[in-house]
Amino acid sequence: MKIRDCDDIATWLAEAGLLGIRSEESLVLAFCERCVEAGLPLGKAFVMIDTLHPMHEARAFFWDEDESISFREEEYPSSREGKGAELWKRSPFLQMLQRRELTLRCRLEAGETRGFPAIEELRDAGQTDYLAMVYRIRQAMRVEDVDAFYARWTTARPGGFSDEEVGVLSRLTPLLGLAVRSAAQTRLTKTLVEAYLGQGPGRQVLSGGIRHGSVKRINAVLWFSDITGYTNLSESVQNDQLVPLINDYAEAVIGAVKAAGGDVLKLIGDGVLAIFTSSRPEYSCRAAVEAERDMRTRLLQLARRRENAGLSVADIHLGLHAGRVFYGNIGTPDRLDFTVVGQPVNEVSRISSMCESAGRNMLCSSEFAELLLGKEREKLVSVGRFALRGVERARELFTLDPSLTLEGSQPSPGRRRRQGHGHSEEGGQA
Repeated sequence: MKIRDCDDIATWLAEAGLLGIRSEESLVLAFCERCVEAGLPLGKAFVMIDTLHPMHEARAFFWDEDESISFREEEYPSSREGKGAELWKRSPFLQMLQRRELTLRCRLEAGETRGFPAIEELRDAGQTDYLAMVYRIRQAMRVEDVDAFYARWTTARPGGFSDEEVGVLSRLTPLLGLAVRSAAQTRLTKTLVEAYLGQGPGRQVLSGGIRHGSVKRINAVLWFSDITGYTNLSESVQNDQLVPLINDYAEAVIGAVKAAGGDVLKLIGDGVLAIFTSSRPEYSCRAAVEAERDMRTRLLQLARRRENAGLSVADIHLGLHAGRVFYGNIGTPDRLDFTVVGQPVNEVSRISSMCESAGRNMLCSSEFAELLLGKEREKLVSVGRFALRGVERARELFTLDPSLTLEGSQPSPGRRRRQGHGHSEEGGQA
């Protein structure tokens, strides 16, 4: 392998790490391919990095010079318990961390395996040399709390790696680790931002839209939903079942909103605030209707699962509205919230809260109804005018024609209130 080739790979790794736009798997795959093209006799490669994830402790990547063996990725569970702990106890990397060793070399042709089954398997597979490296990326008092970047390189060439090739791998591996860590951090940041802010707001924040007071006025379809009769329900279920119940129903709502192209902006207890936006407002309304229909299907499936498990079943009531709102960063310089504000936001919450009084699980405003076109508009019927708390004038509200409602999606009779026209939020005549 020529020094110039090594320099080229080092430069490529540095640029890839700075840009942070390549995935971890594409970096590892491209690195192995570039090394082989430059003359480095890699037989098998293993790269792993510890990661911050609620289900997985590390991500690993496997490469093989045999093209019939596909490049693959694997996620490892916690090394503190179960199968993950057993695997980790037998790993050469654990011993390297305990002994604070940066490298471990075993000349497999000479029978060196240090007694590790994983290294013996590589020898039995025809590999002649083994070189492992560990670089800590987070220090800790206890070894089990250390985060690190791990790499293992082997060759099947008779005689193994030359001293020069070991030197090249020793130089390039930490650069690969920096590039992979940059990619992992970028992916983690994107995942966290979108998980807490939603996909649309998350993309805006990651693209630089984080300035305090950076807002714009947009036309949006607003969605506000929450669990019907939540207060009574929360008092009737066991304490350890309340959060799982909220999570189950939030998953049904959020899954439907996202599938239809909406953005979930805020979770407020059991409530969900979301928006649908498009250059064509009627498209946003249609998407919201599709999300509502999808949500009802998901709720029926969820109800069956929970009933079969002997768990409490609930329903979701939904308010839909359309209007012009402020969208962007709102708050203080050290505590921002990417959301929407304006009178339409207040109104959609009030519309949602009228569902129980109207005996329906979905209500929408006249502004929303007017934007619907064709057959979707024909499915709506008026339920009358209602006085909404905090809103000056009574509003005409609409719902889906009861004859078209998905069977089983209505609140159960025990939770349903009297249906009729012209009841205010407090039960008075509007």
